[in-house]
Amino acid sequence: MDPTTPIMTSAVTHKTTPDSEPSQFILPDLTNDCHYTLRENPHRYAVSRASDKWLSDVAQLVEPEIKGYLDMDTGAFAAVCYPDADPFHLQVCNEFFHLIFIIDDWMEFGVVDVQETHESCMRTLRDPINFDTEVLSAKMYKSIFSRFRENAGPRCTERFIHGSDLFFTAVAKQVDDRAKGNMYDLQSYIDLRRDLVAMKLCLPFVEFVAGIDLPDEVMSHPVVKALEEATNDHVAWANDILSYNKEQSRGGAPWENIVAVLMHDRGLDLQGAIDYADQMCKDAIQRFESNRAALPSWGEEVDRQMAMYVEGMQNWMVGALHWHLGCVRFSGEDGLALKQDRIVKLLPKALVGPNT
Repeated sequence: MDPTTPIMTSAVTHKTTPDSEPSQFILPDLTNDCHYTLRENPHRYAVSRASDKWLSDVAQLVEPEIKGYLDMDTGAFAAVCYPDADPFHLQVCNEFFHLIFIIDDWMEFGVVDVQETHESCMRTLRDPINFDTEVLSAKMYKSIFSRFRENAGPRCTERFIHGSDLFFTAVAKQVDDRAKGNMYDLQSYIDLRRDLVAMKLCLPFVEFVAGIDLPDEVMSHPVVKALEEATNDHVAWANDILSYNKEQSRGGAPWENIVAVLMHDRGLDLQGAIDYADQMCKDAIQRFESNRAALPSWGEEVDRQMAMYVEGMQNWMVGALHWHLGCVRFSGEDGLALKQDRIVKLLPKALVGPNT
């Protein structure tokens, strides 16, 4: 299914009415639809304790800000997305998750200048030995990248650098669009979100953890690109569904979520937009499976490595889904209840920060 094509189900034909303001919605059964096995890295807790020190030692966070990031438990996130990583690689992944959430928040809420952050971080990646900077965001990036480079192959490293550039460019566009009051139609939001969700930075860590460095001609194959896009989409749309309640309560730019965009662009009510986004998640899984079946062969060794990469994408889809559902940043304190009855009561609207 093309994600911009209307879905012909009764659940998504509801139109908004001016005198109806919903107080809740029913969360789709996202975990049942994503049928992959959830696995957790056995080194999770030991690595989490070590990685949490990074927040104060490198990111220089203090109370009360640091508490919000500790409560997110990115150690659990890394453990389910990279379940086979050894302690060294898992710690780098965990601290990278710290990094990306913090920098994204700082840019989104105006704590740092977006252009300066973009330029200094990219210069750190392009010249990690000689480039020196006092920009904290770039120092944080350097602390991750110096260890990433120890084991990552040159092609994998270049993919991470390129993904970082796409991410920073997308954040800059989002911040600029917000300042100008620009709204997105469905396709323009999809195009932007595919870079904002940061999967193009995270998938090179699959190679990093597995100790592989797939050839560029393999990674540029249309079927591989389609697998990556399906993974990217599932993570993005599930995240948007699960974070909608928190985001709608903040005010500000309400269209920066696939649910709000669908309501605006397709004229759907809230439940109809939720159901439409759910179908987009299902479609992403269907595209992933159909492209997995269509993978060509590049010879025994490359095929072995590609199987590891595909499994890594699968781990990401199921792992990110379960972590987001249980994370207080996205689902509030009711993650367990959401899994049981799937009724989401809308929070009152109020201006809040990233971890409130």
